[in-house]
Amino acid sequence: MQDREIAAIAGWLVERGLAGASETELMHGFCSRLGEVGLPVSRALTLVDTLHPVYEGRAFHWRNDGVGETTMGEYGRTNVGEAAETWRRSIFHHIVETGCGDLRRRLGHGDPCDFPNLEDFRGDGHVDYLALVTPFARDGAFGEMDCVYSHWMTREAAGFSDGDVAALRQLLPVLALALKSASLARIARTLVEVYLGRDAGARVLSGRISRGVADKITAVLWFSDLRGYTAISDTAPPGEIIPLLNDYAEAVVSAIDEAGGDVLKLIGDGILAIFEAEDRAEACRCALAAEAGLRRRLAELNLRRAAERRPVTTVYLGLHIGTVFYGNIGSESRLDFTVVGPAVNEVSRIAAMCRSADRSVLLSSDFRAAAPDAARHHIVSVGRYALRGVGRAQELFTLDERA
Repeated sequence: MQDREIAAIAGWLVERGLAGASETELMHGFCSRLGEVGLPVSRALTLVDTLHPVYEGRAFHWRNDGVGETTMGEYGRTNVGEAAETWRRSIFHHIVETGCGDLRRRLGHGDPCDFPNLEDFRGDGHVDYLALVTPFARDGAFGEMDCVYSHWMTREAAGFSDGDVAALRQLLPVLALALKSASLARIARTLVEVYLGRDAGARVLSGRISRGVADKITAVLWFSDLRGYTAISDTAPPGEIIPLLNDYAEAVVSAIDEAGGDVLKLIGDGILAIFEAEDRAEACRCALAAEAGLRRRLAELNLRRAAERRPVTTVYLGLHIGTVFYGNIGSESRLDFTVVGPAVNEVSRIAAMCRSADRSVLLSSDFRAAAPDAARHHIVSVGRYALRGVGRAQELFTLDERA
């Protein structure tokens, strides 16, 4: 490769990285351009660790033989079980542990296939293999994302030339920087969605981060908590508390997400969520769909936990509709993107009345009035109640269990 060709590919990576190209686009464009200037890559892989509650990282594949292969895959934790053993036997682990930076095996010229998969690569016709680890500076690491792992193969009979290897080593830091930029943008989206919720996270990423900036919206408000949680936490073994909270939070959050709501807060065993209501009846319908989905999930969860002889419970739920302010609340250095207003206080008080009313779900009169006609036929009164901190007693409703 000529210096001008290397500079052109590096320039393309910078331009596409600044434009926000995805990791897959960067990988495929990079490999295609290598081929166009005569660097004979036939198959390539890059791995980038990430910050995600489930996945450890992402793998990006490219090959030029038309064989179908997933271009992007996510992988789980590599520090436990069989995955940990696979990682310890890998070429990348060897490079990291020895600090050698890269490892080459001329598969078609007698080099040993002394790591997993090399024999398969040789059997697939590849004659040269090069693996590299491109590290970030310590201050440039982000969680476990402290480098880019990559490997490169060719079926060219002579293998990679010295110039090919030198060009790859020169270009990979630019590719790694572009991949890091794309990965950090994705990590930012993941983190704000995981910790703030989908809608709140999108609003924050769009620039709504100033204190006191809030929108006045009408929304269905959902507040739920666990029945008897205090007693369970006092009597259950300490190691059971976090799994219990996680199991029931998974049921609640999944039901809300599936029905189009947004979870704003997890407060111990309590969950606050909203269903925005440009169409009030549709928002109420979505909240009721989430409640139905939650009951199905709770039935399955309690069967499983009972079979495992673990504590079981159920969920108290309050539903209300009202006008709230939705935005940034807090200090200059610590903000919370949430909803505030009398309706938020009211829905938490309604949920708290479930025990007194001996019902698992209670609805406000405003919610019943806004609900679709078909749903309203299944909403029945449980009487008038005085809610703590709310100036007037109000009639509360529940769902007819026979329906």
